[in-house]
Amino acid sequence: MIRKRKVIGAIAICAAAAGPVVVFADTLKTTLTNNYGNPGALIDMPTAESAPDGQLSTTVMHFDGFTKTTLSFQITDRLSGSFRYAATRGLAPGFDVFYDRSFDLKFRVFNETDWTPAVSVGLRDFIGTGILAGEYVVATKSVGPRLRLTGGVGWGRLGSYASDGSIGTRTPFSFAGVGTGGNLNVDDWFQGDYAFFGGASYQISDKFSLSAEYSSDNYDIAQNANITTRRSPWNVALDYQLRDDITLRAFGQHGEEIGALVTFSLNPRNATVPGGTELAPLPVAVRPAGSAQDLGWTTQPGSTERITAGVDTSLDQAGLDLEGIKLDGRSAHVSIRNDRYDATSEALGRTLRSLSRELPASVEELHVTLIRNGIPASTMSFSRTDLERLEHAPAREALAVARFTDTLRFGDYPDPRAGIYPRFEWSVGPYLRTSLFDPDNPIRADLGARARGKYHLGSGWVVSGSVGQKIVGNLDEVTRPNNSQLPRVRSDVSRYNRTDEPFLENLTVAKFGRLGPDVYGRVTGGYLERMYAGVSGEVLWKPVNSRFALGAEVNYAQPRDFDQQFGLRSRSTPGGTIPEFSGHVSAYYEIGNGFHGQVDAGRYLAGDWGGTLTLDREFANGWKVGAFATFTDASAQQFGEGSFDKGIRITVPLSWILGQPTTQKAEATLRPLTRDGGQRLEVDERLYETIRGSHQPDIAKSWGKYWR
Repeated sequence: MIRKRKVIGAIAICAAAAGPVVVFADTLKTTLTNNYGNPGALIDMPTAESAPDGQLSTTVMHFDGFTKTTLSFQITDRLSGSFRYAATRGLAPGFDVFYDRSFDLKFRVFNETDWTPAVSVGLRDFIGTGILAGEYVVATKSVGPRLRLTGGVGWGRLGSYASDGSIGTRTPFSFAGVGTGGNLNVDDWFQGDYAFFGGASYQISDKFSLSAEYSSDNYDIAQNANITTRRSPWNVALDYQLRDDITLRAFGQHGEEIGALVTFSLNPRNATVPGGTELAPLPVAVRPAGSAQDLGWTTQPGSTERITAGVDTSLDQAGLDLEGIKLDGRSAHVSIRNDRYDATSEALGRTLRSLSRELPASVEELHVTLIRNGIPASTMSFSRTDLERLEHAPAREALAVARFTDTLRFGDYPDPRAGIYPRFEWSVGPYLRTSLFDPDNPIRADLGARARGKYHLGSGWVVSGSVGQKIVGNLDEVTRPNNSQLPRVRSDVSRYNRTDEPFLENLTVAKFGRLGPDVYGRVTGGYLERMYAGVSGEVLWKPVNSRFALGAEVNYAQPRDFDQQFGLRSRSTPGGTIPEFSGHVSAYYEIGNGFHGQVDAGRYLAGDWGGTLTLDREFANGWKVGAFATFTDASAQQFGEGSFDKGIRITVPLSWILGQPTTQKAEATLRPLTRDGGQRLEVDERLYETIRGSHQPDIAKSWGKYWR
């Protein structure tokens, strides 16, 4: 014990007192992850290091009997979060392989300075079974450009080897006490036995780094199950940076185990094709001096038709559609449909360039209305003089003079041109449907073909549908008992995956409209999603220049037959009767610094009442990484395994991958387990996400693309 304390004390003293010989204050960034997938250069033990802001990493670690797969995200410069899926062979009674899901958080309280270390506080497995649970306070200090020293104190798993003392009492882990899992055992945080740990990492070269640690995790549960023997508290690792985004590790653990780790990382800030590969727009056409006074075109027969044709052609070449146009001697008002540019600012910039080249010189005021699903979402106004003056100025100067107005407050806007409606759109392509982190099988997937169509009958009227055919997959192979005590509103999803016949994903008629200034409405009816048919109605209040919005939705739903054809089935299920009505009131707020929050409160599909809190980190290029949690009046026992609904959601704009502008996105929601509590109806094109991209706060985030 004395020897251990001397070792840890020496590491901690070095970390805390290392002088400013050659240090890099406040730069404790790392692309390495430990065996738990957390940012840090040690093996099992945490450090105070952080990944670069916004970094996403996936880590897969294995040594005999143990596999951990972790997704980590650097939420802010100081805060990181991780979701882990661990598999341990022979650990628990009745399980050949025990699968466990857990969440971690780490927050850097103090930055490193010349004289003091960075200090972080962290929670491991704070939502889950608690089999990996531990809390810690850790300090890390740079000593020169290559060496970093770490010392800390841990509780739970991190306080299980040669404890140095105890604070309060902690509930001991047992498989019998796991229950439904997913609980926040706040009373146990930083309680019970604690122990010190420490380590060091050294950057040998640009490719290689070496680390060693003194571990305070005794692996009690694994030793009791005779999975491993912990002969030594010392662990070592050698890391190799294969590429900027791939790191390989070999490590020795417990004095007898050899293991390997691979980390894949990316940062949404770093586009695969920096700047994009789309063709540059035509330059702004600057009017000759004095030409703005010439109104002769207003008296020429057919001039309006010729100008309209020119604007239409120019916008079409830019990938935009002209819905309507109004002209007079001094102003022009166009309404456009943007189905190409995921950055609305780029669509606006290219529209204004086209207008500068096609409109007569006397037209000074330019107004552009953005049309979404046939309804006017907002109107931007720009003077032509400012357009000519600011073409080569920083984009922020153009944003300062642009004026955004609710189209109904602006006044008269162009009617749709003849021939715009009806309009048909369609696409055919593959689909991939996945189920990750299932307790019995970590990865399941179906691959198939999908055909989609959308028929725009008139302003705001849309008929849409989607048909699919499974080709291969195993999503139907779910045999795990369902311990949900609620009506089976989602947990029977495997039965929907068993059909080998063509299936109807959705077939709906929707009406989108403006109910007044700042107010939008939607009604959708038909086969709303794979599992439900019915009617959904929604109202949204969203001022065009506001970061805040309020919405309300009411749904009537009937469960569909499992074959996903045209039939409906009974509301009666083993867990109870599915209610007819559900609905929510919702509040949306762009918090700033790239964060967006949403709160939904109301009645869910299973009849439970409660609320969902969602927080997303949003990047200007369209990337989104967020988390959500739903708490309702359904108890943990009624909910079943997992205790409450929670998960991570990721949105990747395909333009980030392709380097070409497109509005298409890949979206994924990672849930530890799908159960029936806290489940909402899935409805295409809810109003907030339909409208927000046309409003000033969202456009401003990507305004750097205004001149692209």
